[in-house]
Amino acid sequence: QVQLVESGGGLVQPGGSLRLSCAASGSIFSINAMGWYRQAPGKQRELVAAITSSGTTNIAASVKGRFTISRDNAKNTVYLQMNTLTPEDTAVYYCNAGPSLIYMATEHSYWGQGTQVTVSS
Repeated sequence: QVQLVESGGGLVQPGGSLRLSCAASGSIFSINAMGWYRQAPGKQRELVAAITSSGTTNIAASVKGRFTISRDNAKNTVYLQMNTLTPEDTAVYYCNAGPSLIYMATEHSYWGQGTQVTVSS
């Protein structure tokens, strides 16, 4: 089993920035890809960004150029730096980890508890 603990959510004004962190523990040898999904009220959960241990990334078009994903393999932690936030970025952000990018958000992956990000003036 893998445990994922997220932190860094909160309330921010439009145009502001937040950084989310997700630390993995447990059977971390079983995971290679880590990343973030988000779910806004009334919408499906969607991929935001993901990264492998070697640095390969997959970033949603809607956040490209504004969000940056990074990873500290020594700390088993993935970060999501979110800049130029808009109200459309408001959602619960979930950390996800799996054996590879193609297995993220599947039954072979693990989820964090989620952290709320609210962008509002």
